[in-house]
Amino acid sequence: MSEFNCPNCGTLLRPAIQQVKMLSCESCTTTILLEDEGLRLAGEQGVLHQVPMLFGLGDEIQINAARYQILGQARFSYGRGTWDEFWALREDQESAWISVDEGDLILQQSLTRSEWPRYDGYLQLGSTVEYDAEIFAVTEIGSGECTGLQGSFGHTLYVGETYQFYNLQGDRGRVLSAEMQEGSREWFLGRWLDPFEVEVLHR
Repeated sequence: MSEFNCPNCGTLLRPAIQQVKMLSCESCTTTILLEDEGLRLAGEQGVLHQVPMLFGLGDEIQINAARYQILGQARFSYGRGTWDEFWALREDQESAWISVDEGDLILQQSLTRSEWPRYDGYLQLGSTVEYDAEIFAVTEIGSGECTGLQGSFGHTLYVGETYQFYNLQGDRGRVLSAEMQEGSREWFLGRWLDPFEVEVLHR
């Protein structure tokens, strides 16, 4: 993997994997975008106050038989509280997101555009979507503001930006979620995790 110097302070940066699209400089807390034409400053990484968590940035964890390296952490505020999104790399080089919200954990992976669920009209509370032989119902709609970033990510995030989110619960236990922001959207498919399924191997 290539090495770069922070365009703000000159610190040597080593993205963990080829898929990294952005990372934060540990020395000056600047967020940097990795683009085909070079590096671009993207602003500050915000503040991530340390709170007790099951795992953290840099940890290697095991969930059932799969191992994950935690590469990035993003924190979002939804007014009455916050939640954290950890970007992780599985041992087969597939990326995943682990959401942590007041002790609830969800392991999910991004869906490609061709895999997105299809539905008529607009999503609202109680709406149902059929996806992969499972019925999903919209259980939560809200918005969250990104308040802090650290580490590396496979796509760009910006401190201060607000994202609309939709959470859908499936009748077989899986979870669909969507994030929408200024005309762009992403869909994720995952499942709830029991904290006892997560083992921290290395800190």
